[in-house]
Amino acid sequence: MTEQKTETITNDESLMFSFGEPEIMNRDFTNYDYSELFYNDDGDYWEPPLDRAGLNKLTRANAYHGSILMARRNMIAGRYIQGGMQKQQMQSAVHDFLEFGDTALLKLRNYLGKVIGLWPIPTMYLRKRKNGDFAFLERDNKQKRYKKEDIIFIKQYDPVQQVYGGPDYLGCVQSALLSQDSTTFRRRYYKNGLHMGFIFYATDPNLSKEDEDDLKEKMASSRGVGNFRSMFINIPNGNERGIQLIPVGDIATKDEYEKIKNVTAQEVITGHRFPVELAAIIPNGGTRGDPIKFDYVYCKNEVIPACEMFMDAVNGDPEVPESLHLTFNLDNVAT
Repeated sequence: MTEQKTETITNDESLMFSFGEPEIMNRDFTNYDYSELFYNDDGDYWEPPLDRAGLNKLTRANAYHGSILMARRNMIAGRYIQGGMQKQQMQSAVHDFLEFGDTALLKLRNYLGKVIGLWPIPTMYLRKRKNGDFAFLERDNKQKRYKKEDIIFIKQYDPVQQVYGGPDYLGCVQSALLSQDSTTFRRRYYKNGLHMGFIFYATDPNLSKEDEDDLKEKMASSRGVGNFRSMFINIPNGNERGIQLIPVGDIATKDEYEKIKNVTAQEVITGHRFPVELAAIIPNGGTRGDPIKFDYVYCKNEVIPACEMFMDAVNGDPEVPESLHLTFNLDNVAT
């Protein structure tokens, strides 16, 4: 009789791996600490110190940042009475002035070369050259050139460089991005079933190395929320709790979301020097002040000076006839 030899094989090897990718947060606008300008020799123009596409995307990152920019725009353009532009064109010019820190008004001329009107040029695509002329970037690396005499360039002061203007809200950029990141994280947290991820815990000795490799491949190739709700695993004679899917990172009892949103909202409003009483925020544990009084102070310190900047730039240009001079309502009466 031949003796049958048996061998018990146990899988004692520990195995750990990760699956799923972390969420990439907003990285469109992070470099706003600059000390010099770069001249683009190929395009023959100065590169703006700040990424203007990033500045534009930033207006949609936070519920307050973009809204306050529009409120400031409407308060300035709302005082416009008459001049070489229509009301909507003035809104466009003020919008660029606040969002990018500068705005450009093109002098429209007749066949005799006389200025007969003004037209705002989107400064997101406008670049300045060494000789003072301007280049408007178009598709397919094409440019439309403007002489410096044809552009009235109005800019906010930037102590680092004097080629372009600089927006006045840079101190609240990180707060706006933090608000966006916290909202993105919160949305994914809820969509993921109120947890931030899983630990796939397997202790069943009947799980073979081939099964482990197969599970690892299945999970590593999975993407998106809820992929494992439809996963089927069959281990003959397996233990009841040999495989567990354990959610981790439950933050329901320690959620800082509301605190982050409140703090970032206050910082964005402060960065714009905009009154809370005009920003549709109800203070916690307090009462709102008189919005009429705050509107009076804000118009006196912020809105009217901006109107005067536009008037000085346009009305002081010797080529602009008096009939095209800008007129704003500079009255400010507290009621």
